[in-house]
Amino acid sequence: MAFGRKKVEPEVVVDPDRVAGDDLENFEDDLDEEDRALEDAELLAELARQEREERLATLARPEGPWDLADAPETETPRLDLGALQVVVLPDTDVRLEVSPEGEVVAATLVRGESALQLNVFAAPRTEGIWAEVRAEIRDALNGGGGQADEADGAFGTELRAKVPTEVPGQGIVLSPARFVGVDGPRWFLRGLLTGPAATEDAVAQPLLAAMKEVVVVRGADPMAVRDPLPLALPADAVQQAEEQAAGLQMPERGPEITETR
Repeated sequence: MAFGRKKVEPEVVVDPDRVAGDDLENFEDDLDEEDRALEDAELLAELARQEREERLATLARPEGPWDLADAPETETPRLDLGALQVVVLPDTDVRLEVSPEGEVVAATLVRGESALQLNVFAAPRTEGIWAEVRAEIRDALNGGGGQADEADGAFGTELRAKVPTEVPGQGIVLSPARFVGVDGPRWFLRGLLTGPAATEDAVAQPLLAAMKEVVVVRGADPMAVRDPLPLALPADAVQQAEEQAAGLQMPERGPEITETR
């Protein structure tokens, strides 16, 4: 998302109560034109940065998704997945997608035949990236045999798309999909609706309601823009996996009893 800059003339403020008259008369500006231009450019850049931060802070997220710093309490506990905290609504399952390296890369909310895949990424401090990402997805689909158009949605501008998908026995078919995105402070949350929720607003509503309740835990570590924020298995799932692994270990060989007849 691009932000315009306002031309601001640098202003020097002098407190007459703290500066003596002789000091004012004897003041000399010892900067040459090159240094003065550099100082003015740095001041304008700082003012522009502050303006972008202020505008990013006012991005419309009055009903979520939330940053950890402003997340409200809910009656329904949130499932802790590391960088994402997700409320599990009735009749909704949470499935985690794991890479071949064993890293959790996405969380998917499944409700009936519909699904909402959630991915969260690092973003700049001073501006959002959804407009840029949205344009890239749109151009890639329109240029690769699919279709994508912008539309107004629950979180602002989104993409209504048809994605080329290989279906066994049918070849390549165009499957409906709906991309939604939310810019937050130093993070970007992307949702992908598939199944009936991609085309039916009434079916999508419970999944979008769950997305509004998501809390993003950005953390303080510096990260490259668009790098995925680290997700993790819930603590109880890790414990269960460890217990199952322990149960599959071969028992140590103990004393043997030989029966002699």
